Amino acid sequence: MRSLGQRIVDDLDHKDVEISALRLLTAREHSRAELRRKLSARCSDPDTIEKVLDGLEAQNALSDRRFVEEYVASRRRRGYGPRRIRMELRDKGVAPDLVSDWLNENDPEWDEVLREAARRKYGERPAGDFRERAKRCRFLEYRGFSPDRIRAFMDEGG
Repeated sequence: MRSLGQRIVDDLDHKDVEISALRLLTAREHSRAELRRKLSARCSDPDTIEKVLDGLEAQNALSDRRFVEEYVASRRRRGYGPRRIRMELRDKGVAPDLVSDWLNENDPEWDEVLREAARRKYGERPAGDFRERAKRCRFLEYRGFSPDRIRAFMDEGG
């Protein structure tokens, strides 16, 4: 059984961790795994961290679904493709099935995202020689677009 002093310290730790988590969440959305990692630097008790994260999820202050939705929209606006976004979300600890709900690689909208990313980088002029085409293809592949989608874009005169 814990003493009264220990319970007070535990309550303070819990409150401090919760305040830290809320500060992080007010800056931007975080995945549960990402927030857990950041809070681990502030608190060495994993049980306290999990209780705080459970409480935040119950209050809907923390939501992996909302995080994925906002992350995909943000990265799409910045010209990144579905493969790159999927990899980044995996690295942030998001469940693959949740990512699949928000990231359909077959969505024709990705063609427009690819065109806009290429236009921002290279302007309106078409690729000239083989070397320039290869350079553009590498850039678009790095951005997270599939080789088939890139090939179709380049065949259109991209």
